[in-house]
Amino acid sequence: MAQDLAVSGDLAVAGDLATPGDIAVLGAGMHPWGKWGRSFVEYGTKAAREALADAGLDWQAVQSVVGADTVRGGYPGYVAGATFARALGWQGARVTSVYAACASGAQAVNTARAQILSGMAEVALVVGADAAPKGFFAPAGGERPDDPDWLRFRVLGATNPAYFGLYARRRMARYGETTEDFARVKVKNSAAGAANPYARYRKQVTVQEVVASAVVADPLRLLDICATSDGAAALVLTSMDFARRQGVTDPVRIRAVSTATPRYPRTVLDLPDIATDSAAAVPEPETGFRASIAHSAYEEAGIGPEDLSLAEVYDLSTALELEWYEDLGLCGAGEGAKLLRDGATALGGQLPVNASGGLASFGEAVPAQAIAQVCELTWQLRGQAGARQVPGARVGMTANQGLFGHGSAVVVVR
Repeated sequence: MAQDLAVSGDLAVAGDLATPGDIAVLGAGMHPWGKWGRSFVEYGTKAAREALADAGLDWQAVQSVVGADTVRGGYPGYVAGATFARALGWQGARVTSVYAACASGAQAVNTARAQILSGMAEVALVVGADAAPKGFFAPAGGERPDDPDWLRFRVLGATNPAYFGLYARRRMARYGETTEDFARVKVKNSAAGAANPYARYRKQVTVQEVVASAVVADPLRLLDICATSDGAAALVLTSMDFARRQGVTDPVRIRAVSTATPRYPRTVLDLPDIATDSAAAVPEPETGFRASIAHSAYEEAGIGPEDLSLAEVYDLSTALELEWYEDLGLCGAGEGAKLLRDGATALGGQLPVNASGGLASFGEAVPAQAIAQVCELTWQLRGQAGARQVPGARVGMTANQGLFGHGSAVVVVR
């Protein structure tokens, strides 16, 4: 299968066959994830400077800055675009700030891409950074009965770990998965993260260690759930013409960005919603929300799951990663654990997933994580990923989901 995927990807993107919707990724940079106790501005500025150095460009060349907003208690806390433009030194660039919860980074990439394709800018800097709170995320204070996120905390008492636990229990009931199946996701991602200098957690763990860790939200243990982290990621995106003028004839390219929303009726409970729609009068859509995120990206890019060399998905918990395998079309419903057990999604497998180490190794720095996924694919497609390199990587996809119906998927090709 790995050879088939590589050949299929080569046929899809061989040479400099750029499509009209392609933009170039000239630079990628990150600040290591961890708990550093400093300002998110410091993290984002470092990541931005690394991306600019990687692109071989001076800050003065940037015509647009798109910042993924830092969040505080679930709400935008800072105007990120102007914050980073100021930190790097005012030079007249247009600025945009984007908030879409965990999909903020992909929305920022999409905004920069739209500006480049429309001719508004040739060079855009995309930045996301956060200094996350200790423990899990909680809503800001005050009374907001029209806010579904506030309601799920106050009415249901459903913290994020409780949400992850419900997803895991549902998979156990539907497909017979076990705590050991979930633990294997952490084991796989910890092995990849151990080879990533930007990862917060760089220690490999065993199934026994995961299962023996403290129960947080049954059936999930402490090591099944990602932490909250400080960190940052940045990209320098340009038009294809600009890249060629810089002498970069075969850059990594972003070919598609999906920011899909759900379709009515939505019949699968997905917090912060606390009820589902009825399908009595209107039939439910053929493709569920999460699967539609990937489907839209495949359709725009003109590829399918068989063309992928690797994927970066949103592993807030181990069970949620298994769900993404199915939503990306890597296997059928209920087959995620088997794909994992067969080693297909590990480094050296048929289609590695989370070769970066995923959120299991990084933790959540909300506005940065979708950008960090694209950074990883950029390095992989350039052949610069070191010990975690996926041989012959040519086509990659990211996937995550933000609260309130924010889809997020990016297709990156070379």
